[in-house]
Amino acid sequence: MKLVNKFNALELKKKLIESTESRTTVSFYKYHKIEDPQTFRDNLFIEWRKLNVLGRIYIASEGINAQLSVPTELFESFKKELYTIDFLNNIRLNIAVDDNGKSFFKLAIKVRIKIVADGISDPTFDVSKIGKHLKAEEYNALTEQKDITIIDMRNHYESEVGHFENAVLPDVDTFRQQLPFVVNLLEDKKDKPVVMYCTGGIRCEKASAYLLHKGFTEVYQLEGGIIKYAQEVKEKGLENKFHGKNFVFDERLSESISNEIIAKCHQCVSPFDVHSNCANVACNLLFLQCTSCKFKYNHCCSEECKTIYAMPEEEQKALRRGKQYGRLVFKKGRKIKT
Repeated sequence: MKLVNKFNALELKKKLIESTESRTTVSFYKYHKIEDPQTFRDNLFIEWRKLNVLGRIYIASEGINAQLSVPTELFESFKKELYTIDFLNNIRLNIAVDDNGKSFFKLAIKVRIKIVADGISDPTFDVSKIGKHLKAEEYNALTEQKDITIIDMRNHYESEVGHFENAVLPDVDTFRQQLPFVVNLLEDKKDKPVVMYCTGGIRCEKASAYLLHKGFTEVYQLEGGIIKYAQEVKEKGLENKFHGKNFVFDERLSESISNEIIAKCHQCVSPFDVHSNCANVACNLLFLQCTSCKFKYNHCCSEECKTIYAMPEEEQKALRRGKQYGRLVFKKGRKIKT
């Protein structure tokens, strides 16, 4: 029997929005050799469904990458169950900073080739040989020094709405593009300190190992990523060196780390930092659109998409029929057509 969700996505979303249940959004990852990813996945699905866990989880032979929403009253039960798995016992759990309890509406656990697609085919690469972890206070101190390069290991649409002071923000769409980009960018600085950060730490973990593999000598990574940093800054009263919002890959799309708005609407360029998708399903472009432009373009990214979106649904389906659409994101180098 295939263990999957059998409910309509729209119905699940509606149910979540209307629910008054308190839920906690949490994420964690672990690089660890899993001999039978499919069996491991199925066992997780059975146990987590009992606890009404929702979320998006990737399992691979290299480990697990999990982003979850757990009923708050069952959170301790979830931790107890999770910690019965040897390699996940006492794993660090990143609790969401700005959580409305509406992050996920279903439980999706998928088996993948890798938990983070990296494009690395070198059999000698060892993901376990990683850079040094930095806590928030250590990160703040180290990044004040000279000859430090700070690298944002996220995609451009993530860093656009929020990033650390003085960080290099690669204009790339994927992690697999970013790894060679960073190596080439810092080719003449292999003996200089490099500090990397990402959302929760999983991309930096692999990236730090890759840079060490490529001959870099002093590599650091922010422990627990932006999420953990924000918690430590708040708890310890430290200076917050992160400006703007932290992009997250769930229904919230972002969580506030500071009160600053550092991004602009992609259509009218007024200050704005909330992502949305073009209402034209065939486009579905992820971009920044302010309230005024949402009204002007009827939640679409262009006049063309606005016209298509106004058509009867059957006509829209006819236009889409037989065509393949990939995931589209607004890129800094592009000019949106209005």
